[in-house]
Amino acid sequence: MTGKAIKYDLDNDGIALLTIDVEGESMNVINQIFMSEMTGHLKTITDDENVKGAVICSGKDNAFMAGADLNMVLGDLAGRDDASAAEIFQASFSLSKLFREIETCGKPFAIAINGLCLGGGLELALACHYRVVADNEKIKLGLPEVQVGLIPGAGGTQRLPRLMGIQMALPFLLQGKNMNPKQALSNNVIHEIAPVGEIVGKAKAWILGGGKPEQPWDQKRFKIPGGQGVYDPNIVQTFMGAPAMTQKQTKNNYPATVAILSSVYEGHQLPMDAAIEIESKYFCEQLMGDVAPNMIRTLFVNKNKADKLIRRPKDQPEMKTKKLGMLGAGLMGAGIAYVSAKAGIEVVLLDREQEYADKGKDYSRKILEKGIKRRKVTQEKADQLLSLIKTTTDYADLEGCDLIIEAVLEDPKVKADVTAKAEAVIPKSCIYGSNTSTLPISMLAKSSRDEEKFIGIHFFSPVDKMPLVEIILGKNTGDEALAKALDYVRQIRKTPIVVNDSRGFYTSRCFMTYPLEASNMLAEGISPVLIENSGVYAGMAVGPFAVNDEVGIDLSHHIGKATKAALGDQYLSEASHDVIGKLYELGRMGKKNQKGFYEYPEDDKKYIWPGLADHYPLSDDQPSQEDVTKRLLYRQALEVVRCMEENVVTAPEDADIGAIFGWGFAPWTGGPISMIDTIGIDNFVNECDKLAEIHGDAFKVPASLRKMQTEGTRFYSQ
Repeated sequence: MTGKAIKYDLDNDGIALLTIDVEGESMNVINQIFMSEMTGHLKTITDDENVKGAVICSGKDNAFMAGADLNMVLGDLAGRDDASAAEIFQASFSLSKLFREIETCGKPFAIAINGLCLGGGLELALACHYRVVADNEKIKLGLPEVQVGLIPGAGGTQRLPRLMGIQMALPFLLQGKNMNPKQALSNNVIHEIAPVGEIVGKAKAWILGGGKPEQPWDQKRFKIPGGQGVYDPNIVQTFMGAPAMTQKQTKNNYPATVAILSSVYEGHQLPMDAAIEIESKYFCEQLMGDVAPNMIRTLFVNKNKADKLIRRPKDQPEMKTKKLGMLGAGLMGAGIAYVSAKAGIEVVLLDREQEYADKGKDYSRKILEKGIKRRKVTQEKADQLLSLIKTTTDYADLEGCDLIIEAVLEDPKVKADVTAKAEAVIPKSCIYGSNTSTLPISMLAKSSRDEEKFIGIHFFSPVDKMPLVEIILGKNTGDEALAKALDYVRQIRKTPIVVNDSRGFYTSRCFMTYPLEASNMLAEGISPVLIENSGVYAGMAVGPFAVNDEVGIDLSHHIGKATKAALGDQYLSEASHDVIGKLYELGRMGKKNQKGFYEYPEDDKKYIWPGLADHYPLSDDQPSQEDVTKRLLYRQALEVVRCMEENVVTAPEDADIGAIFGWGFAPWTGGPISMIDTIGIDNFVNECDKLAEIHGDAFKVPASLRKMQTEGTRFYSQ
């Protein structure tokens, strides 16, 4: 019997084999079809006396299940209101009930896990009586729900601690950590590890060997590993300190972490049937809040769409990059060379001096050496990757390249020179990309022989860790160049957004408002420590002054001067430019020379430079952290709206993805556009008007946003 999600077979030994193979999905997910079919098969197994037990496995190669379909979860919230809370609870509780029925049906269930097993997939496994996992250290088992603002909602907060102990389980619940098969076995999460070809046979053998359809927690004398559960003195101390520690780590922006603690604490004082209801209550609370839906939409649903190249021209054939010419072997060029070679692409790494080119290749070598020490990379694979990177100073070596990426000095003349030298060698079919972060692509393209084949491919530092690539369309960039760039980004496993040309494009332009507004506040006499901490507590990746030091005070200074020259009368003069100019004048260039907004002692942690107070004395009246946070976040959000108004970024989805994955905008908000929708456009506009009255035109509300206020519309439909 083959369904759209599960295939049912009954063998001669009376064992039902349930093979999960969800139609239309590259990875198995729990959706309504899966739940319906599993419910039907469970009834068949329970009612049929000839069925001795059941084995669950996957029909997908090298993967078991990725968890619940978050598109389905998000869809459950459409048109929600207070009256629908009970319905949403029942919808969320239905999966937990199904898993509970599996473990109490009276027939033994074993599960054979062949690969990735996360979220609802692991919760299904935990509901089975016996768990066998393939012998592959790359397999990951975990409950990552907290990473999208949710808690495990199908028994995860109840079964995992009952198997491995509360203290041991909390990091996996609160941080979404994964474990490999060996770790899972040592933690009592699984029963057996076997070669992948034997896992189904091992699962069947357990049933035929007399496997009992009873979970440990349903036995009368069951005790939670490690002692007396939540009443154990050590556990009591854990729960006394955990909320404060968790809130410190999350800056109180992620309510799911506290909900997980509450679910574990309350649930482990109750039998399983009551415990899973407690869990579902907390799951439903997160689902009906603002944080989880926003995070799910941006970090999962819309990111997946971007990864599937939703902006790729439909009429262009697939164009994989085989040979990349990387012009410039500095930090960015070296990083791009590494991620490209890692994807199996041949790389020609070119710089004006052989020494510089070789140093760029050394960047890859150092990463690989660390990987070898940590046993994440074999020497053979490291050698293979390095063999793909050829260093040179000779432009003739670029012959045969199908993609060029330029990452030389941010000087139009220098870029024009390398463009001409490269295009004298490369075939006419080759696509030319610039990694510039500030210079307009349309301007740089004028130095190219074919503007249609010229495109911006903007990476973020460090390239090997940052997940986003910003694709910038010049005025005359053609569809072939766009398709090629997007295909390349997919090859190197990054997430792309597509934006139109502008000075600073989207990410650089909006990102700079964060440190700029911080410097404005510094000039007003607001404490730099208060400003820095407010940025961190807002959920930004790092504080604004730390950001500026990383970027480099000299670079910020030069960008400011260039922007002023380019914009002329349209240039917005701010106190921040004088602050940056002052530090530049003082020779404080940031982290690169160990002095900027921060001091960088050799044997100690960095700290805010006390000398800032000499130039910018503290005001007697200091604002609240809330007010400072609002200025930092709202300033960025307004610039994002301006970019949308000017058609630099054309979709709220791209705006939010670019903000979070590009410059580290607070993930808990779902991105600046999601944040505005959550606040409410009317409230946001009114608050910005007040800020503009006090702090000037930087907080002036764009006309498009004021129109939305008048019309009562929003950016997202839900």
